[in-house]
Amino acid sequence: MTPSYPKSEVTRTRILEAAFQLFLEQGYAATSVRQIALKAEMTVGGIYNHFASKDEIWRAVVEVKHPYHQILPMIEQAQGETIDEILRDAARRMIAGLGDRPDLLKLMFIELVEFNGQDVTDLFQMSAPRMLVFASRALQKRGKLRDIPIPVMVRAFLGIFVWYYMTEMLVGKELQAAFGPQTVDQYIDIYLYGILDSAPEAAHA
Repeated sequence: MTPSYPKSEVTRTRILEAAFQLFLEQGYAATSVRQIALKAEMTVGGIYNHFASKDEIWRAVVEVKHPYHQILPMIEQAQGETIDEILRDAARRMIAGLGDRPDLLKLMFIELVEFNGQDVTDLFQMSAPRMLVFASRALQKRGKLRDIPIPVMVRAFLGIFVWYYMTEMLVGKELQAAFGPQTVDQYIDIYLYGILDSAPEAAHA
């Protein structure tokens, strides 16, 4: 049996989907409420029955469409008997989840350029506690890490693998070929073990 939803919720979803497509195509500033109404096959008054302003529509789009809703549960489901295994699994799940959302890069750039990253900060504050819980669980697995604060580990994890996703999207195939074959596992190794073959000599510490 197909589930039924309140008419207001269906209408709200239609508005957000129309706005999302327009924001991706032409940015926030260039998109008007009238355009959103036209694409959603509604009147402007109908839009304002659900949202007080275009800014409120944007914030709802970011909240609903941002992939952290899908990616965080993927990371939390990561499995492994050791710290190495569970972090590798989490990184692979994160990259796979991001790879399924090519629209994210456009959304991120609109947010950064037109809103100075304000919503990204809010999303990070919402997701950070769950990431800290996951990191604490990972540290209970077999293995020993350097004495690094958990928040630093979480920030480095997100930084490396979000950037990996962004460069995959931005760098063309020709440039990728010029750099040679690269894999997620190589970046996981860098996250876990760094780039030095051994610890620096004491004289250079």
